Amino acid sequence: MPVTGTHPDSGVFDGDKAAKGYPLNRLCFSLNEQKNRELFLNNEDLYCDTFALSDAQKAAVRARDVLGLLEAGGNIYYLAKMAGAWGLNVQDVGALQTGVSVEAFKAFLLSQAES
Repeated sequence: MPVTGTHPDSGVFDGDKAAKGYPLNRLCFSLNEQKNRELFLNNEDLYCDTFALSDAQKAAVRARDVLGLLEAGGNIYYLAKMAGAWGLNVQDVGALQTGVSVEAFKAFLLSQAES
């Protein structure tokens, strides 16, 4: 399933987002363990229900919508585990967040390292 990025502004991660995203971030933290990543990938809907994700959070998981997950209260540091389970790396997520291709994001990173 392709990864989508439909939310151009995921906003600031503040107290309200932290409270809203608590179930999602707990789920992501659980993915530190290999057995949980396997359970998640085998039945994402059931795994999401185990953590009582909201309908918006579950829809974003199903759509592989990383930016939607940020908007739904996900913290990027926790979401990295979910993205990793889907086979995404930091450059993939950075490209989604900035609205550019992965190649353009990598080129930007290299240009910053050279300056």
